[in-house]
Amino acid sequence: MSDAANAPYVLPGTGWPDDPAGPDTPVAHDAAEVAGLAASAPSLHELVARQSVCRACDRLVAWREKVAVERRRMFADEPYWGRPVPGWGDPEPGILIVGLAPAAHGGNRTGRIFTGDRSGDWLFASLYRVGLANQPTSVRADDGLRLLGARMAATVRCAPPDNKPTPAERDTCRPWMAREIADVAPFVRCVVCLGGFAWQAVWPALDQAGYTLPRPRPKFGHGVEAEITGPGGTPVTLLGCYHPSQQNTFTGRVTEDMLDTLFTRAKTLATP
Repeated sequence: MSDAANAPYVLPGTGWPDDPAGPDTPVAHDAAEVAGLAASAPSLHELVARQSVCRACDRLVAWREKVAVERRRMFADEPYWGRPVPGWGDPEPGILIVGLAPAAHGGNRTGRIFTGDRSGDWLFASLYRVGLANQPTSVRADDGLRLLGARMAATVRCAPPDNKPTPAERDTCRPWMAREIADVAPFVRCVVCLGGFAWQAVWPALDQAGYTLPRPRPKFGHGVEAEITGPGGTPVTLLGCYHPSQQNTFTGRVTEDMLDTLFTRAKTLATP
């Protein structure tokens, strides 16, 4: 892993664990370039490499790099990723888990979506209990965590101020998600949306990726299921899940049993 000297982001190809990009990975600087580079990526690996170096949204670039330099006190001696957080996990997943955006001191620090914060602690403990992860915790990029039959991605790849990307930022980032969804579509049988914002944002990406979607759009709720159809005609279930945020877990809106039940259902749906 790179050293802990203050830097706004980890340079591609400098040794960060599982960094998909290199010095020659093309960089998108605006919405048109995002669309073009997403469409032209020759493989899933190259797609996530391009995701991980995107600089299309000035506000998000400035914020993620500001956080990576200033850091939270408890992580002051750790290097921060400080770049867009690409999709990761099984390249042929039965389950695709989708969130809204990385956390400033979670994914923006570790370089992996949903890892390195309290929400991730709850999420991976549940995934481990139901057999979708090889270990119950994740604290850094080189801790050995693997997903088993599952993949994770965010509808917006950069940590946003106040955890709230703008509609324009969401739309600019959408081609990255749509292409990733399309690449794994032959394998996916269940899409789990963590939180209402992810539920709303994933529908246009699914549409762009060639899915047939029900109308009207079902309302989000924990355990809500919507039947959609993949590009090849395969039935897929979209499954709503309350976000395991600290607010939700502290208040009991989300419990361990709720998460375990939901991911057990997702695993059942994804099993041929």
